[in-house]
Amino acid sequence: MTERREFIKQGLVGTAGIAIGGIGFSAKSYASIIGSNERINLCVIGIRGQGELHIRKWTGLKDNRNVRLKTLCDVDEQFFDPRSKLAEELSGFRPGTEWDMRRVFDDKEIHAVSFAVPNHWHALGAIWAAEAGKHVYVEKPASYNVFEGRQMVHAARNNKVRIQVGCQNRSIPNVMAAIKFLHEGGIGDVYMARGLCLKPRDSFGLAPDSQPPASLHYDMWRGPAPMRPYNEKRVH
Repeated sequence: MTERREFIKQGLVGTAGIAIGGIGFSAKSYASIIGSNERINLCVIGIRGQGELHIRKWTGLKDNRNVRLKTLCDVDEQFFDPRSKLAEELSGFRPGTEWDMRRVFDDKEIHAVSFAVPNHWHALGAIWAAEAGKHVYVEKPASYNVFEGRQMVHAARNNKVRIQVGCQNRSIPNVMAAIKFLHEGGIGDVYMARGLCLKPRDSFGLAPDSQPPASLHYDMWRGPAPMRPYNEKRVH
C-alpha cells in the first residue's frame, strides 16, 4: 500500500495530464516508477458533457497505465446505463454506479476521482475527496474565490494527495511564452487586466419552476449552492 500510495503521489498528475490534456510519461519512464504495475482504480463524478470525455480518456489508459474506471457517480441516475455501457465497450469492464459522491469517498479501493460537475461543487467536492485520501482531477474553475482555493490547497497538503485543476491553456507554448514576456517586463508593470468573452448561441428558452424528475437527486445536485426551486433550464 505504501508503494502504491507513493506511486500515485508522484505519478497521478502526469497520468491526469495524459488522460485529459494529452501530456504525460513515456512507457519507459512510467515503467520505472515504483508500483507502476499495480492497478489504479478511478471514479468519474459527473458523467454528462465533459464527464463523457473523462470516461473516454480514463478507459483509454486501461492497458498502458493499468487504470480501471471502477465507479461512475452522478446525481441523475438516468445517465447510469448509457455511460456504464460506454465504459464497458471501451474497457471491457462495467463500472459500478453511485449517486452520492460521499459513498465514493468511503470506497477504500478507489485511489483517485475526477470531477466534471457543476461549478458550485468543484471546491467542496475536491476538499471532501482529499480528506478521504483520494487524489483529484477537477475541471475549471477551481473555486469561486481565493478562500475556497486555499482550502483546496490545505486539504491536498494536509492529506498528502494531489489536486490538479484542468487549466490546459497554461500548457500551451504560445501562452507560456506570452506570460514569460509579461513577467519579464515586456510591456512594463502590469497593474490591471480585463477579459471579455463573447460566445453567441441560440436561446434555450424559459421554463417555469417545477418538480425535479424522479431520477435526479436535486438536493445533492444543489449541494453547497443556495436553495432555489428546481428549474429544468438551470440544471441540465
